[in-house]
Amino acid sequence: IEQPSFPKITEMCVKMIRRVNDEEGIKKLVNETFQKLWFTPTPHHDKEAMTRKILNITDVVAACRDTGYDWFEQLLQNLLKSEEDASYKPVKKACTQLVDNLVEHILKYEESLSDSDNKGVNSGRLVACITTLFLFSKIRPQLMVKHAMTMQPYLTTKCSTQNDFMVICNVAKILELVVPLMEHPSETFLATIEEDLMKLIIKYGMTVVQHCVSCLGAVVNKVTQNYKFVWACFNRYYGALSKLKSQHQEDPNSTILTANKPALLRSLFTVGALCRHFDFDQEDFKGNSKVNIKDKVLELLMYFTKHSDEEVQTTGIYLFVQWQGRFAFIQHPSLMFEQEVKTLYNSILSDKNCSVNLKIQVLKNLQTYLQEEDTRMQQADRDWKKVAKQEDLKEMGDVSSGMSSSIMQLYLKQVLEAFFHTQSSVRHFALNVIALTLNQGLIHPVQCVPYLIAMGTDPEPSMRNKADQQLVEIDKKYAGFIHMKAVAGMKMSYQVQQAINTCPKDPVRGFRHDESSNALCSHLYSMIRGNRQHRRAFLISLLNLFDDTSKTEVSMLLYIADNLACFPYQTQEEPLFIMHHIDITLSVSGSNLLQSFKESMVKDKKKERKPSSDEETESDSNSGSESESEEEASKPRRLRKRVDTDSDSDEENDINAVMKCLPENSAPLIEFANVSQGILLLLMLKQHLKNLCGFSDSKIQKYSPSESAKVYDKAINRKTGVHFHPKQTLDFLRSDMANSKITEEVKRSIVKQYLDFKLLMEHLDPDEEEEDGEVSASTNARNKAITSLLGGGSPKNNAAETEDDESDGEDRGGGTSGVRRR
Repeated sequence: IEQPSFPKITEMCVKMIRRVNDEEGIKKLVNETFQKLWFTPTPHHDKEAMTRKILNITDVVAACRDTGYDWFEQLLQNLLKSEEDASYKPVKKACTQLVDNLVEHILKYEESLSDSDNKGVNSGRLVACITTLFLFSKIRPQLMVKHAMTMQPYLTTKCSTQNDFMVICNVAKILELVVPLMEHPSETFLATIEEDLMKLIIKYGMTVVQHCVSCLGAVVNKVTQNYKFVWACFNRYYGALSKLKSQHQEDPNSTILTANKPALLRSLFTVGALCRHFDFDQEDFKGNSKVNIKDKVLELLMYFTKHSDEEVQTTGIYLFVQWQGRFAFIQHPSLMFEQEVKTLYNSILSDKNCSVNLKIQVLKNLQTYLQEEDTRMQQADRDWKKVAKQEDLKEMGDVSSGMSSSIMQLYLKQVLEAFFHTQSSVRHFALNVIALTLNQGLIHPVQCVPYLIAMGTDPEPSMRNKADQQLVEIDKKYAGFIHMKAVAGMKMSYQVQQAINTCPKDPVRGFRHDESSNALCSHLYSMIRGNRQHRRAFLISLLNLFDDTSKTEVSMLLYIADNLACFPYQTQEEPLFIMHHIDITLSVSGSNLLQSFKESMVKDKKKERKPSSDEETESDSNSGSESESEEEASKPRRLRKRVDTDSDSDEENDINAVMKCLPENSAPLIEFANVSQGILLLLMLKQHLKNLCGFSDSKIQKYSPSESAKVYDKAINRKTGVHFHPKQTLDFLRSDMANSKITEEVKRSIVKQYLDFKLLMEHLDPDEEEEDGEVSASTNARNKAITSLLGGGSPKNNAAETEDDESDGEDRGGGTSGVRRR
């Protein structure tokens, strides 16, 4: 007991055990590791080894307190299932040893709680031990049958800390599973449990009431049939509700409900909890009375949902929704098709301003219903196996599963839309509902794929893993579904990140802000990349979003460019394919961008007022200069005037000339600045991939997508310290240029960008027949344009400034030229 825990070992175990639902190879490795570590029988004389094992298991359980224990249940099920048909069952023997020793440790911790120095530590250990026992009971309740009487006294624990409440709740959950399995338990033992549970229901809050009523339901319904005991409790709280309703009906202006709010809350919640676990319309409860208890309770609860007082109404709706989860969904799911209930649920899930607690409660109700259905189906499956040979399959029919499917179809859209919520708790319960729905086969999975891809980018690892696991399961059963919805999923993931983004002024980025800098959609790409055809179609679809005709918003383009920059590429073919199509997009979209800018200027120029004679002379001279420049650009390159790329004065003159031709309407400028961001991002992305993978210009230029896959099937040698930082686009988004007033300085900046694009497009496709000197001048001009467009940063930030990076300019021209020639 005094032996310290080992934080590093615990941390390693937590990381490993969370991979229990990964791909088959990792899953097998995790099962084997923990079978040797925890579930191998320990010699009876080696008490020290057993203590170490107990401490390790309870440390891991305690560490996973906030993230859930699905991993433990899955691990234990996997191991026990693997030896079902074996004659020697070491895992089962090890589990028996662990349960017996956990009970011994609980008794020792209980004795040591009187020591004030170690009270906090031992209290935490006690909770971890009891929680671990509950996890064993959940999978194999038979292991705890002989210890049920040992656990019962913990129901009388005096509650002063959070740990005390956790002890009571976990003990109640253990007894709920174990007591119905006991053979001939003593009447005194059963009566004591019933009395302890009733005291807890009357005294403590919602969480304790929930678990104690559930335990009482198992004990009374399956063992004691002490219905009068429960009926008295129900009447106590139902009577209090009826009295409050009557008093309020007599005097609607009375403050009776506000004054008795604690009693109202307790009565509503307790009635709802009791109705979930007991059917009070049975004769065992109400005798020969013709009163329909279900309708009376429903009417009573609906009264509080329609009250004029906002606070009372909110409380009434909240508790009605809770009651729905505990009663209507479990005992009478058909109530979910009532128009009033549908309207209420859909409005809660759809309303962005609705209380978070209400949304969570509605999602919890759906989750609880599906969990109950899952338990029922498992029990039906076990029962079927016993009588399978005698039954006729033609007579089999599952009305309940049809009901489940109809209910989920009714609320599916609203549940999926709950993924776009700032609160992680709402997203958590929405994902749980979808996972249960898919596991039970209640809906067609393809409609959930984009939402699961989006949830795979969630900041919380537990939710990411769960969403990714669902995608893996869908991909196993239905090949091609993931690829079909991949682009829609990428767009939806951007929307989820927008909803989660706590600082709206900062643009949403498409990679994780940690040491790994992994793309948020890495898992999606890793699922698609194995199929060459699917991978190429996916990448082309993403690159097409940067086309000037797609009208994709700049912030989404930044998000997609981030992902493309950080995807887990494995072979050289993957980034080379992207750079090849970037060249094609640049040559087409760049020309379209320049042409539309020129046309809009001419069009706006014609619409202006008729100028005076002096203005007309100046305008004619400017127009002549502009047309002369266009004529010069259209000449063959050998006949053009030599471009002096180092002359700042020439560049300044060009800017001034275009500035004079600008129309009064600044819309074309804004449109140009907005659309050009897509091309800037592609330029930056290509430079980044070149730096990251260390490709030479000749390697990029020679690439052809029609080559055999084996030619470029070599592993990538990634360079470290190369980051994707598109400064121009980030500045554009942070300054909100699209919506801000255009100043003279901003105009000059946009005009300069226009001239840089013009220069780049003029020299994008050099002629092969040029002399060496001419090619060099063209290359220098192109490099200057690229450097200017990308902000002239350092090579690590992907701008073409050094000699190595300038060679990318050659590649851009040569690469595109090569594409056209081929």
